[in-house]
Amino acid sequence: MEEIKSMRYAISCLGCKVNTYEAESIGQSLRMMGYQEVDFKEEADVYLVFTCAVTNTAASKSRQKINQAIRQNEEAVICVVGCYVQINAENMKENERIDILVGSSHKQDIPRLIQEVVEKREKKVLVEDVRKEAAFETLSLSHFEHQTRAYMKIQDGCNQFCSYCIIPYARGKERSYPLEQVIETAKSLSMSHSEIVLAGIHTGRYGHDLNLTLATCMKEVLSAVSNIERIRISSIEITEITDELIELMKSTHRIARHLHIPIQSGCNATLKRMNRPYTKEEFIARVQEIREALPQISISTDLIVGFPQESEEEFCETLQTIQDCAFSFIHVFPFSSKTGTVAEKMSGQITDKIKKERVQTCSTLSKNLYYGYKSSFINKDVSVLIEEHRGNQSFGHSSEYLPVTVDGIHERNKMITVSISSMIDDELIGKVKG
Repeated sequence: MEEIKSMRYAISCLGCKVNTYEAESIGQSLRMMGYQEVDFKEEADVYLVFTCAVTNTAASKSRQKINQAIRQNEEAVICVVGCYVQINAENMKENERIDILVGSSHKQDIPRLIQEVVEKREKKVLVEDVRKEAAFETLSLSHFEHQTRAYMKIQDGCNQFCSYCIIPYARGKERSYPLEQVIETAKSLSMSHSEIVLAGIHTGRYGHDLNLTLATCMKEVLSAVSNIERIRISSIEITEITDELIELMKSTHRIARHLHIPIQSGCNATLKRMNRPYTKEEFIARVQEIREALPQISISTDLIVGFPQESEEEFCETLQTIQDCAFSFIHVFPFSSKTGTVAEKMSGQITDKIKKERVQTCSTLSKNLYYGYKSSFINKDVSVLIEEHRGNQSFGHSSEYLPVTVDGIHERNKMITVSISSMIDDELIGKVKG
């Protein structure tokens, strides 16, 4: 046991907030076993890479991190986990330098597998057909070591099968964290964190397998855990923003005034090819209803450009829709063909040159929209979670997820009301109210 207590581990986590939660949980388990955490750039005895497969870029970064770990210590135990493993397990099994492969289930077994490999060098592979997985895998976590805002995984899997997306194959069927356990985890996280972000692969579908709704879950958590000052939804589809959820948000300021709602395209023809479950008219109408109920709420989005057969006319239609929605900011992605998806086989693939041009156009539009949205908060008050100190100033994000710099040193992980006076270098500047 003395040998294990002196061992060092390092984690590299790519991709979504669900991955971050899972990686943090495994790290906490290893620390409880006596392992010491070091930076991924340092030499370690065990390297864990939590991979992502949502885009080709993410898959490439996953491979780079695996190779980096191998280079840094040829004797280290290499454990590779997650979506990229689930999709590419057969090829990865052939890599003799990878000791442990775990797909999208059995992650709670990782600490045990690491200990077994430390004691006896023998390859471990735990990759099963995740589409058959019906149970939500519980990974306990009491706090995040390196961040102020806590993520809490409440949902896994996706049944939507958008034509461009590999995630339903990588993460499996939709399944939810039982409400009682959500509340217990929230209580534990709230001892160290003022704000909790509800995360999932398809967060808005929480509870469909439990005869519950996301709004009901949030209401119960807020009622049971009084010291949570703010809950934030990581991402939610437009079709899942129910009247019940809007009314709940109206009733309390403990729910962040920010909704990240992926639109992916603003053209009906493109949306149909993507197999998205709404039209642009339905999306715009619902955004207007949300804004009528919650004035000045931040609504951000994800957008894919250069989808197969996307003509210049379709792209221009998307640009108009983006402006009609007046998003606060946009995450823009060039279409990335994934093996095994419907979109991979579509005709009319767009050139990289055109994709790059369209990304630049949308990024510029996003920058302008974000500048205008942030400027609208000058001479207004916002609630800010203090995250770090910069010289004699403090920095954090508001309920609307606006970056705010505040004069003076204020306690990390605390909410303060800030009066915004100006904007410098894309950050709002203010002073504590009163």
